[in-house]
Amino acid sequence: MGSRIGSPFALQPGEIMENDLSVRNLVKQFGDFTAVDSVSFDVPKGSFFSILGPSGCGKTTLLRMIAGFEPPTSGQLDIRGKNMLDVAPNLRPVNLVFQHLALFPMMNVAGNIAFGLKRRGVSSGEIRKRTEKILESVGLPGFGSKKIAQLSGGQKQRVAIARCLVLEPSVLLLDEPLGALDLKLREQMKVELKKLQTDVGTTFIYITHDQSEALVMSDRVAVMNEGRFEQVGSPQELYGQPDTQFVARFVGDNNVWNGEITQTNGDMVSVTTDEGYVFQTRAHSAYADGSQVNLFLRPEAMRIEPRNTEGQNVFKVRVRAILFDGANSRLLTVTEQGHELLVMLPQNHKFDHIQAGDEISVGWHPDSGICFKAEA
Repeated sequence: MGSRIGSPFALQPGEIMENDLSVRNLVKQFGDFTAVDSVSFDVPKGSFFSILGPSGCGKTTLLRMIAGFEPPTSGQLDIRGKNMLDVAPNLRPVNLVFQHLALFPMMNVAGNIAFGLKRRGVSSGEIRKRTEKILESVGLPGFGSKKIAQLSGGQKQRVAIARCLVLEPSVLLLDEPLGALDLKLREQMKVELKKLQTDVGTTFIYITHDQSEALVMSDRVAVMNEGRFEQVGSPQELYGQPDTQFVARFVGDNNVWNGEITQTNGDMVSVTTDEGYVFQTRAHSAYADGSQVNLFLRPEAMRIEPRNTEGQNVFKVRVRAILFDGANSRLLTVTEQGHELLVMLPQNHKFDHIQAGDEISVGWHPDSGICFKAEA
């Protein structure tokens, strides 16, 4: 897309800017409460960056500071290398898409998209050209004359994004934009949003409490908790190599045991659980014998009736229920001591004979688990 009309933030010829957004030690306090606590991160140009966390963790406050609606208590915030702290919201090279899209029902699609361009004084010919181009980019060619009431939920979502993208922001901010959609449409829009971001090349910063949205769409994800970033990494890193217990619990499903370190061997340890099992697994950091830990294991890491048990952690469980969910079907099982565990059910029909009440053996490789120091 072309350079921003009349914008002081457009890159100059020969100028190279690797990061569209750089945040350093950003703090926001409301009285004695710290909503955002010394957050620092960079968002590379043209990437899809998500901030994932539970309600009340500070992610929307952080987004509002980037947009300019909330002044930070302290810290630095640069967009394309320009300090934004004293720049008014309407002068920042960002646009914001809310969960409630706030489209103008009295205007048609083209009118909604053209609204910001008209306020900037862009000529009618240029407005028409750019409106048609952005409608093609979001997969809605020829929709300009349609009324907002004629659109589906997904189409309205695309119009709201097109209305922002036509202004050619350096950064597009999205605050839980799929939250009001039904489940099936939300699943479709996750794919569509990622394709759209890849096609237009605009930097997206996406706020969500839905881990699936963050993992599916993002190049990098920041997991936020109580005003701080617990970990920033690729979806694969967050899922497979969590840095903290919070990330391990919040990103994906996990089975958890409480236990004690009884032997260490490099980054591998023996954990004796409260139920009396002795498991070999990875440790997140060095632990002394006798340390209290929590052991995490993904449901898909557990193998049903493993043939090769050498080097595996193997034990018996009883099937309490079959949780059918297509490709994500799982077994709800329980150990002899009453500890519930989720086990992913393979889709090759090999285990179709399993019924509730059956006793089966399950096993997992020591590399599949990870333990963290027990939380007080």
